[in-house]
This record gives sequence, structure tokens and C-alpha cells, in this order.
Amino acid sequence: MMRTAFVIAGALLWGCGAFALAGEKEDVAALTKLSDDWDKAIVRKDERAIADNMAEDFRQIDGAANLETKKSFVAGLLDPKLKIDPYTVEDFEVRLYGDTALLSGRSRMTGSFDGKPFVSNYRYIDIYVRRAGKWKIVSVQITRIPPPANTAAAN
Repeated sequence: MMRTAFVIAGALLWGCGAFALAGEKEDVAALTKLSDDWDKAIVRKDERAIADNMAEDFRQIDGAANLETKKSFVAGLLDPKLKIDPYTVEDFEVRLYGDTALLSGRSRMTGSFDGKPFVSNYRYIDIYVRRAGKWKIVSVQITRIPPPANTAAAN
């Protein structure tokens, strides 16, 4: 009798673990898509898609240590002087902690501001929180990656 109880308990625990792993895979896939869609919305300056991904209490700390709110962040991206070229994210990673997720990566962004070209290399961490069943980005931290020494001397 005791052995049967252990077998049943073990099967239930294994099933719960498999269910948790399946849920984690689904969350990682959903967050990866949200991140990719958000990057594309930023490039095309889709105000609604940018803002819809963000929590109302969103904050960003940029590469110069400035603090941005949702309103100022979106306004900066929509500035008509700013043009961001399509970009890719390298070293992308999603780490889950229950209803909190840390998404990190590295990007090389190019574009222009007021007609002057720019290149911005940075690492970032985006923090998403699941609220009422939906993932929303609540915080972004960006750290600039300095250009290689030989490139800096040429500028």
C-alpha cells in the first residue's frame, strides 16, 4: 500500500514538473516574440504597439544614467528627427522568476538624429512582469559598449 502511494505521488510530481517545464517554454516563446515585436515597432515608430507593450509605471535608465518614464520614452522614440535602422539582438536570453522575467542581450543600433548618423552599441536588460495574465515591460536598463580602441582613435 505504501509503495503504491509513493508511485502515485512520484507520478503526480513528475507530471507537475513536466507541466511547469511546458509552461516555462511557452513563457519564453511569448516573451521572445514580445521582445522581437517591440523592437520592430520601435523601428517603424508604431506608437500604439510600443506603448501597448509597456506598463504604465515603466522606467528606463539609459546609457547616460537618465531616467525616462513611459511618456518620455515613447516621445523620444517618436521624435521626427530620429531614424532607427532595423537591428538584431545578439546574446539574447530570457530568465524566468515566476511572474517576473529578465530579458537581456546586446545590440548594435544605427540610424540618424537630425540628419547626423549614429552608431550605438549596448547591452540591455528588459524586465517584464506578468500582471492579470499579460506580460508587460516595466523597466529597461542600457549600458553602452565603448567602440574598439582603433575605431575610437579614428573618430
